[in-house]
Amino acid sequence: MNTQITKTVCYLPLDERPCNRDFAPMLFSSGEFQMRLPERLGDKKVPAEWEDIRAFLLASVRDADGLVISLDMLLYGGLIPSRLHSLDREAVMERLQLLREIRAQRPDLPVFAFQCIMRCPQYSSSDEEPDYYETCGREIFLEGVRRHREALGLDAPKEGNTPPVAALQDYLQRRAFNLSMNLATLDLVREGVIDFLVIPQDDSAPYGWTAMDQEKVREKIRAERISSRVLMYPGADEVGLTLTSRMALHFAGRVPKVQVQWASVRAPFLIPLYEDRMLGETVKYHLMAAGCCVCSALSDADMVLGIPAPAERMREAAYQEKRDPNYQVGRNLPAFLFGLREALRAGKIVTLGDNAYANGSDLELVEQMDEMGLCMDIHGYAGWNTSSNTLGTAIAEGVHALLSGRNQAHMDFQAMRYVEDALYCATVRARVTEQVEARGMSYFLVDGQRGEAAGMVRQELERGLATLPSLREHIRIEDVYLPWRRMFEVGLRVSWKE
Repeated sequence: MNTQITKTVCYLPLDERPCNRDFAPMLFSSGEFQMRLPERLGDKKVPAEWEDIRAFLLASVRDADGLVISLDMLLYGGLIPSRLHSLDREAVMERLQLLREIRAQRPDLPVFAFQCIMRCPQYSSSDEEPDYYETCGREIFLEGVRRHREALGLDAPKEGNTPPVAALQDYLQRRAFNLSMNLATLDLVREGVIDFLVIPQDDSAPYGWTAMDQEKVREKIRAERISSRVLMYPGADEVGLTLTSRMALHFAGRVPKVQVQWASVRAPFLIPLYEDRMLGETVKYHLMAAGCCVCSALSDADMVLGIPAPAERMREAAYQEKRDPNYQVGRNLPAFLFGLREALRAGKIVTLGDNAYANGSDLELVEQMDEMGLCMDIHGYAGWNTSSNTLGTAIAEGVHALLSGRNQAHMDFQAMRYVEDALYCATVRARVTEQVEARGMSYFLVDGQRGEAAGMVRQELERGLATLPSLREHIRIEDVYLPWRRMFEVGLRVSWKE
């Protein structure tokens, strides 16, 4: 990237959580690349104000060099409001029309957008869904699987009762509304209003309501002949980083070649938890969306992406103390890490998408990396939430290192990943959840963003640094909070000192 020219990107995130609002600016904002964000967003189920979003976009794009935009934020005020809103189609279409206004004012502006297909969780919880999902969410999911498999002539699951008629009717009306907006957005791609669109699938599965909606979207993509400008694959909270990476590479005029190195020869055929397809295919989507391409030979590669996924049957990070042959004999961690070290010695950018488990790092892997001194020698690391959240984050770190080197912002971000992914997600979250429940709080509701629960999290994180000998003297935890006043995600500010 030409460090003499500052590029400015207008960025409208998916929601106000740190992974969506902060990660891309944390990593990419520097002397040559600046990102503009709205001052105010929503608060979980409370949507951002439409007039605030409109004013921000119209003012910011006037002299911006690019626009990365969440259409769920534009249309509904955030990811959770996209599932709960009571807006009519005319009002939402008016909001979508704002992109045509922006294109008319800035015909040369690169516009990279993303818009989720509405998810259908496999479990019953109203934390992010309508109230009725608390009691019949599992049944709504299974009804979708049954109908989809029956339509395909496959055996349908016998599990579960039929969901209440009123709840199912409301749910399907919400899905139909959001699907209509997915299809309307494709018209903007065809018209050239949107240059590149990602349609991520949050919490998806091979069969069910989300998969059936995906088929309708795919049919229109094909009919409109826009398949090179629209990618649809598992993910959500990492897409802001992915499209910022693509924008940075667009400015640099580069398409990096990436070699993928696996810890298991069978891992590409694994279907990760909360996803709908084989991992090997998803990896190619993530790299393409970020502006990269796959290559087979290390000698040709600009970057190496390491993937330690198991041979089959991914598990949750919270249960990794139970040994599993898929992780032990089904993959070869020493050979995997040796290959990454040799790639470093060959002068390659190396980033690691630790998707061995869902919702946290592979502690055995991190221990071996710490032992070898690889944790901060590699150029990127991530191991949080879903496999796709992890992959998109790790790829973005690699792209940033390739273009801008590992400046202080990069080192701080990478250090934060170990604190969040290896400490909080894999161990501290479960430990503190037990503590807060003993104090009358719950996993889904604690005493505010910076209350007693956040203080307990910080204390446990500070203790946890002792388990990372190569990092503990260099990492300083400066802030800890719980953005949605629950235990699932944590907000952090971490600094790295040599």
